[in-house]
Amino acid sequence: MHERSSVAELAAILRSGLNRYSPGEKLPSSRALVERHRVSPVTVSRALAELAAEGLVVTRPGAGAFRAEARPQARPVDTSWQEIALSAEAAGDHAPRGVDASGVLATLAAPAAGVIELNGGYLHPALQPERALAAALARAGRRPGAWGRPPMEGVTELRAWFARETGGPGGALAESDVLVTAGGQSALTAALRALAPPGAPVLVESPTYPGMLAAARASGLRPVPVPMDADGVRTDLLAEAFRASGARLFVCQPLFQNPTGAVLAAGRRAEVLRVARAAGAFVVEDDFARRLVHEDAPPLPPTLISDDPDGTVVHVCSLTKATSPSLRVGALAARGPVLDRLRAIQVVDSFFVPRPLQEAALELVGSPAWSRHLRSISGQLAVRREALAAALRLHFGDTGTGPGVRVVPPGGYHLWLRLPDGTDEAALAGAALRAGVAVAPGRPYFAAEPPAPHLRLTFASAAGTAELAEGARRLRAAYDEVTGGA
Repeated sequence: MHERSSVAELAAILRSGLNRYSPGEKLPSSRALVERHRVSPVTVSRALAELAAEGLVVTRPGAGAFRAEARPQARPVDTSWQEIALSAEAAGDHAPRGVDASGVLATLAAPAAGVIELNGGYLHPALQPERALAAALARAGRRPGAWGRPPMEGVTELRAWFARETGGPGGALAESDVLVTAGGQSALTAALRALAPPGAPVLVESPTYPGMLAAARASGLRPVPVPMDADGVRTDLLAEAFRASGARLFVCQPLFQNPTGAVLAAGRRAEVLRVARAAGAFVVEDDFARRLVHEDAPPLPPTLISDDPDGTVVHVCSLTKATSPSLRVGALAARGPVLDRLRAIQVVDSFFVPRPLQEAALELVGSPAWSRHLRSISGQLAVRREALAAALRLHFGDTGTGPGVRVVPPGGYHLWLRLPDGTDEAALAGAALRAGVAVAPGRPYFAAEPPAPHLRLTFASAAGTAELAEGARRLRAAYDEVTGGA
């Protein structure tokens, strides 16, 4: 039996039998539990640790495990005063301090048993390089000084690797232009705080990544939406948005944009930089999906920062999406005085990224297993994308007046499903969950009122193509429930 299942089962058995013991009474020894339940000593140790964490047992080294004493009844806590404290705003506040994290929480929450996950933001465990990660972490732990304090900017060799990957063959970036961060979300948050003061407007693509909208609002910024089409952000409206809002910052995802999957067209790349320079503004390039390219994709465009000679672009990237949710290692790249501000904010927030994690990341990307892993997920994501797109066509028909996917991107991990006007996407997401499939409603992806209802469906977090096909079938059943089969 799988170790995690064995631990959970043994913990449940011990938990249900605790009433046989008085508070403070000793439980059977670990050896007795091993023999009685035919499990390993490790399983017994982990099950007892689980009960200890719940406050049900107390373990004493050399003495064994004992039933915990009854805890005193907690007195009721009156937190009603917090409503006033959290909503009170100073006279100079220009943006509400409440933050809607629902779009982020939807991608982080673990689905209930039997629910097919079409709203996750990470690779399914079967796609993650678990062996390569374990080997890299083991090698990193043996490196001299691996547990010492790293440079605040990050381990030099890792910064140099990010510089080569981001700057391209032309060598547009140097190691000194890069800061190592605790993943992409941390990098985005640092960039937002560095580049705009509280109350300031920030231009964002519409729709866009909810985690960025939440981070912007948490920093007191006012997201201003700029519409997109199949070729990315509309640069004619971007220029107008800069003029109307007075913003000095634009955040975009030029490659496999979340949620639309759009790739910024070649003719618009230079225009984005030109418009931003004319406004005296920065562009934050969130390059989250470059390592999630599919095997049938055309050659990728270079990063915006590699074509930027004036320090307009601040680049954000991460290893997390292509590896594991727990490998929270990313990078910020920038040139000019802004890098000093970014460094100062990161140091104040978190000091530095733990060195063992940086060393493990360096071991991973420097090993032959890294290129093999990227080739593997490139093929697997293409297969899954086609499986989900085909299943949606089977159950919903071709695009038109009904639900449909307008863009099938050659990279990333999601599809953006356009729903007919008037569809209650929140009700549909709820019905889908009851039917056994988790999907993300489109509303959290918009900074203002959405022009139409949508769902975002991911194909990387499901177990395989069979689950994707079944997920689409369940979604259709939920759609019929909500719309009456229309």
